[in-house]
Amino acid sequence: MNQVLSSLGFGIVTASILLPAAIGFTLQFSATNVLNIGFGSQMTLAAFIGYVCTSHGIGLWYALVLAGVFGGVTSLLLNRFLLTPFMRRGTTFFGMIVITIALSLVLEYTIEAIWGPVSVFYPLSTGGIVHVGAMSFTAEQLVIIGIGVALALATHAMLRYTRTGKAMRAVAGNAPLARASGVPAQRIVDLAWLLSGFMGGAAGVMLGISLASVSFTMGDTMLIEIIAAAVLGGVGQVYGAMLGSVVIGVLLEESAVVLSGAYAPISAFVVLVIVLLIRPTGLFAGTAKAKGVAA
Repeated sequence: MNQVLSSLGFGIVTASILLPAAIGFTLQFSATNVLNIGFGSQMTLAAFIGYVCTSHGIGLWYALVLAGVFGGVTSLLLNRFLLTPFMRRGTTFFGMIVITIALSLVLEYTIEAIWGPVSVFYPLSTGGIVHVGAMSFTAEQLVIIGIGVALALATHAMLRYTRTGKAMRAVAGNAPLARASGVPAQRIVDLAWLLSGFMGGAAGVMLGISLASVSFTMGDTMLIEIIAAAVLGGVGQVYGAMLGSVVIGVLLEESAVVLSGAYAPISAFVVLVIVLLIRPTGLFAGTAKAKGVAA
């Protein structure tokens, strides 16, 4: 029982990292109907930017913000100058997936060419451990949990209580109707990709802090977990992505109690397959069905 509760603590940390990543991934899809397979590599690139910042004496948490900004700007530029031209030419949904796979490979091997195939390490403090019942957390892990929850709450507040958030929901629901109603759809799409890139960049650094190191393939495994969380909640549903992140994060760490750590990530893939077989629209059906992702 103690081992299960201890793993729950790690699950909360993992869920906190998945939260901004799955939200960012979902914002991109809901705004443009692009299932961005390059999202994991974009996270990894931002994590390496965070490493560069820390290696030049910038504080770890300031580096997280800078990496998030870098991720946001990169995401915006990639959508505006790479993906949007293909969409305007009528590239199909699955054609866009192939393009983002190519983007992922280009980013991944660019990272390897610049920083090499070996892992790099973040400078972490050697502070004490905080015990919450049978769960134990480092100071960095507690900050990661706080950041994940804060980003989720900020997203909720934006979507529910601001004109920009309502416009974003309108574009996600029906872009042509939103344009006809006077919503500046292109500006909203740019903002969605900017925010999603920031979320992904922050999540990349959070993952690097949690692992204490960053490698050029780090985003590959994380991408499966992000997609599993997004599909479980319902592709294109931000609140579904939040719920899916919590479920997948806890499941990953609890499954490590049963399986060895090397095989625990398989649980995310298993959940993904089961959801696609039983309920392809996810827990919160709607956007996925409307955009033709699920029957």
